[in-house]
Amino acid sequence: MRKSLIALACAAALSGCTQEAALAPLGEGPPPPPGTPLVRDAVDGLEVGHRLMAAGEYELALRAYLRAAGQQGATVDVLSALGSANLRLGRLGQAETLLRRAIEVDDSFVPAHNNLGVVLVEQGEYGEARRVFQLAFALDSGRSDEIRENLRLAIAKTEDPGYSAENDTNLRLVRRGVGEFLLLSTP
Repeated sequence: MRKSLIALACAAALSGCTQEAALAPLGEGPPPPPGTPLVRDAVDGLEVGHRLMAAGEYELALRAYLRAAGQQGATVDVLSALGSANLRLGRLGQAETLLRRAIEVDDSFVPAHNNLGVVLVEQGEYGEARRVFQLAFALDSGRSDEIRENLRLAIAKTEDPGYSAENDTNLRLVRRGVGEFLLLSTP
């Protein structure tokens, strides 16, 4: 009796294994639920990273930027974004390396210069930070208030290393949006 029950259970289980129940070839099958974005409509990793940086989610932003690097390669935007995320995570050495690489790719990319200046100030390299901010300010033609403020603070630090003004080191990260620079966050 027990053997016949096992055989009956196996037959019932195997009855569902017909050709129709096999997996459909890749790209075929039931449609996705309504509202699901198509692969071609996927959001750019850089854009996701910028939004996460603005929300203060630096580790997640770093992951999004790494995904963008895998999709787009080591562009100036990607390298600068990776450097900025590492800066926010306190990884100053990695941030400096990535931002210098971004500048090697495009030496006119203002956000990379500005963010490198922020890293240099954090490391106490006020003279080089001042030079980098001056270059960013010149490349930007003085349009960005954030860069102007960063330059002002770097000049104050080089002229008086004891300058604190209530520890006024609120240097600002900038990134390139659609033809403009946006303030990511202020510490």
